[in-house]
Amino acid sequence: MAPLFDYKAYSLDGKSQKGFIEAESSKLARQKIKKMGLTVVEISEKTAASKKEGIHSLPFFGGGVSGAEITLLTRQFASLIKANIPLVEALTALIDQSEKPTLKIILSQIRQDVNEGSGLAKAFAKHSKVFDTIYINMIEAGESSGTLGLVLLRLADLKEAQMRLRGKVISGLTYPALMLCVSLFLLIAIFTFVIPKIAKIFESMNKPLPAMTKVLISISDVVVGWWYLFAIGIFVFIWMFRSWSKSPAGRPKWDKFKLKLPLFGSLLRMVAITRFAKTMSTLLGSGVPILSAMNIAKNLVNNIPIAEAISVARENITEGQSIAEPLRKSGEFPPMVIHMIAIGEKTGELPQMLESVSNTYEEQVNAIINRMTTLIEPIMLIVMGGVVGFIVLSIFVPLLDMSNLDVKR
Repeated sequence: MAPLFDYKAYSLDGKSQKGFIEAESSKLARQKIKKMGLTVVEISEKTAASKKEGIHSLPFFGGGVSGAEITLLTRQFASLIKANIPLVEALTALIDQSEKPTLKIILSQIRQDVNEGSGLAKAFAKHSKVFDTIYINMIEAGESSGTLGLVLLRLADLKEAQMRLRGKVISGLTYPALMLCVSLFLLIAIFTFVIPKIAKIFESMNKPLPAMTKVLISISDVVVGWWYLFAIGIFVFIWMFRSWSKSPAGRPKWDKFKLKLPLFGSLLRMVAITRFAKTMSTLLGSGVPILSAMNIAKNLVNNIPIAEAISVARENITEGQSIAEPLRKSGEFPPMVIHMIAIGEKTGELPQMLESVSNTYEEQVNAIINRMTTLIEPIMLIVMGGVVGFIVLSIFVPLLDMSNLDVKR
């Protein structure tokens, strides 16, 4: 198939136009554009590594291509393959349907590689910043088993489940985080601008102040006088903490600590187990070997203690042992999960059991997020109410005392 060229040209009425065109060479591309009644200003062959497209690594999919776009592409690809459309023609249809230039370029290169005799998985593997290890392994399994259409449908379901889970966690934590930021901003504004003016009024009255009012003014003086030290301290702390939590020595300790946090720990554990179970179920059901599936799932749980437990279980399999026993010994997996995995191993229905585990735990994640949102909101309101009440009392108590003295006089 012909390479893809990016061009900038002007029409007869002087209007600038940009677009893509397929041609065997730059010269033929210019001729095609000229036949369209355009004058070429710039033209260049597009590649997936082009810096102009800003392809960078992003979580899950990377490459500046969103998870939703990859999922839609996968589902469309599955429909075309299941309709017995030849592979190269299916890729051509995907290129025509794609509206994102980056994805159009990548698909064009994949189509060109396939047309030259490369395997589909190998062609996708050249774009690992966009298509992750799961994607490539499942396509390879679908190619080798002759069930590419079915595997692509399962892959689309897996990507949708990953996005759904991630979206629920983010949406559940966004509101409390937003409330906290707004509250802190308002408190800083009060202590920086409001309290100093009130303190000057109290000083001009030359009257003794209650202890709580003195504390309030002292806090305001510290915030106003030393705010830059607080800002530098917070910045340094965050930088040092991030460096430590990502280091080989610090990350295992931090991951282990997170799992022990009240409420949040159980949520993080369930998210990791849901990812593990869903990924394993999809990969095994698509024909990916169990050792490869466990290696991929291990890298997706995003928690060192749980990943180490999976790694130990993987080693057991190479020695002819079961998966369930090392997972049980690690203490990182709940008894119900171990029990269902053990049954799946004995009955030969491990993918189905893992699918059941992922569905169960996804429901529990939803329940925990709803409970967290329900609990955090009133707690934050109570805390903020207490802080506001302290500020109000600290201001009005001395004012009331002074008004009482004036009345007595």
